Amino acid sequence: MSRITTVSNETANIEQRHLLDAIQSQLGMVPNFLRVFAHSPDALKAFLGLHHIANHGSLDAETRERIALALAQQNQCEYCLSAHTAIGRKAGLNGAEIEANRAGTSHDAKAAVAVKFARALVEHKGEVTNVELQSMRDAGFNEADIVEVITHVGMNILTNILGKASRVDIDFPKVALKQAA
Repeated sequence: MSRITTVSNETANIEQRHLLDAIQSQLGMVPNFLRVFAHSPDALKAFLGLHHIANHGSLDAETRERIALALAQQNQCEYCLSAHTAIGRKAGLNGAEIEANRAGTSHDAKAAVAVKFARALVEHKGEVTNVELQSMRDAGFNEADIVEVITHVGMNILTNILGKASRVDIDFPKVALKQAA
């Protein structure tokens, strides 16, 4: 059960309702984590704005989802893991790729470097090494790509924290976390 309520269409104020309606028209649904965000319309608008900008950058949808899957598993957020498994499948990721992403890698060599870099950013709280940055460059990522990976890491940490703190009800097909050995 969610520890922070979701804003329903019935309880939403005018500003919240406008935001929820806009999300509904774009996605065909309003995911529960966005209904939690809706308690603060400014926080929701900030997240949606950053999400919009980040999704129009140089990283393809598959790489963005690979990063999200890796971080959801690493940060132990079952809501985000479930959501990004569904979204990743829609973006074209198959089961084997999703499992690789959850393990911190990819079957695509270039994407594997981005996933590993994203996980290193989280693990070391941004204190990545020169070698890790050079690995990104050697794989073909330019400065803009590196900044975009960092941006996606930040967005995913935000949603992982929100999902875990709120224990929001999962409204995607549920995917169980793998427990650390």
